[in-house]
Amino acid sequence: MTNNRLSYTSLVKTLSWENGVLTLLDQTLLPVEVKVEKQESIEQVWDSIKKLKVRGAPAIGIAGAYGILYGVKDKTDLGVIEFLGELKKSADYLDSARPTAVNLSWALRRMVAKANTIIKGKPASTSKDIYTVLEKEAVTIHEEDKMICRNIGLNGKGLIKDGMGVLTHCNAGSLATSELGTATAPMYLAHKDGVSFKVYADETRPLLQGARLTSWELQQSGIDVTLITDNMAAFMMAKNKIDLIIVGTDRVAANGDMANKIGTMGVAILAKHFNLPFYVACPSSTIDFETKTGGEIVIEERDPEEVLFFGERRTGPEGMKVRNPAFDVTPYELISGFITDKGIIRPPFCENLQKFFG
Repeated sequence: MTNNRLSYTSLVKTLSWENGVLTLLDQTLLPVEVKVEKQESIEQVWDSIKKLKVRGAPAIGIAGAYGILYGVKDKTDLGVIEFLGELKKSADYLDSARPTAVNLSWALRRMVAKANTIIKGKPASTSKDIYTVLEKEAVTIHEEDKMICRNIGLNGKGLIKDGMGVLTHCNAGSLATSELGTATAPMYLAHKDGVSFKVYADETRPLLQGARLTSWELQQSGIDVTLITDNMAAFMMAKNKIDLIIVGTDRVAANGDMANKIGTMGVAILAKHFNLPFYVACPSSTIDFETKTGGEIVIEERDPEEVLFFGERRTGPEGMKVRNPAFDVTPYELISGFITDKGIIRPPFCENLQKFFG
């Protein structure tokens, strides 16, 4: 690809829906193998979300919206009440795959609410009618995410100046969404505008999303990216290599506390120490006003094997006790602002998040 000529079509598609079939890029195989996997059942979609074949808050929300269709596509001969019952069961089942990212439950609630709205508006609707509208709703959620990511990019690209070093943690890129990503959207659009800057990507132990995914997709797009281990971030800041931090988020509480991949809070604390701006790229669907503070966010604990092994090599003793929280919560006091599809939201977050999105 020619530098500064980034096009949206050059980015690898995370997921697609064509002729009633969902396909997902298996992100567990990156960067060694690019494999697209056809989904054939709701159980397979659940498994793909659980095993991180599809990951990133917006992407799993979209996958959930399509996945719920698999749960009811063979139930359209049922009566409307029975069909709605099956829809709710499918939503609850998919929601159990991952608890922390709010987009999954948000998308599933939206699909169920859409079905109930149809019944109220058109009582004579059949289950087949409802399914048709639900498929359109899932496609709408997908298209909305593309527009949200573009707007995040437009609103945030001005933060990136010539000569800057930009640090990001985990993957909030095109692989985590439908198109441009959240944290990477300002980077892609600044790059497209010809801004010259460097990106430093934390590797993100234990699953290495920064190494396997972020560095790979940015490299594919012609952006100047350097991979570092998580414990090198402070060194790079001390050496004046970092001017700006942009990360994504899986859930934002009403007060501005936010959950993101484990290690994010440490980066925010470092940014505070070195007086560096720390921004969170945030689609509107990730703001959860029902969660008052970060202390209420359920943190997913994952398999100890992810910590005990580095790839296929054992790095921890057999029988070793392990903690493996997948996320941590960054307090609002450490956040400079939220780059959203409606603009950059700055403190006080309780007031301004409500003003923009309440």
